[in-house]
Amino acid sequence: MSTAIDNLTKAMERAAAIRPKVGGFPYLAESLRQAGVTLNVWSLPACQSLFLTDQGPVVMQGTPLVSGSIDVPTFDQEALITALRIDQAGKSTFPEFLEATWRAGVVRYKVDFAARSVAYLGCNGETYVEAYPSVEIS
Repeated sequence: MSTAIDNLTKAMERAAAIRPKVGGFPYLAESLRQAGVTLNVWSLPACQSLFLTDQGPVVMQGTPLVSGSIDVPTFDQEALITALRIDQAGKSTFPEFLEATWRAGVVRYKVDFAARSVAYLGCNGETYVEAYPSVEIS
């Protein structure tokens, strides 16, 4: 295992131990930021996640949401915001969040840890950006 993977894994484990069920994403994000992660890019429906870190890039391959050929859902900002609010309220699992985000037409999202923002992207250039709050963890 590389230093970058080890560092990323430890930051994720740390975040899992401290994050609250409701509103937990900022704690994960801050843990990753403190560990030197600058950007995280998720590709849907492949569920591939690319982390750019101070110690090198790391890719994680999750279980894809679909297989074979499938039409890409139309970007639906209202459905996306609903999925975000459900997740932020602690009423969905991460896989459920990814599925709802995909159904809302998101093909990629980018977490910018310095800017504390997430940009959700559709396949035709649609974009929805949402900031997340700063939290302090030690």
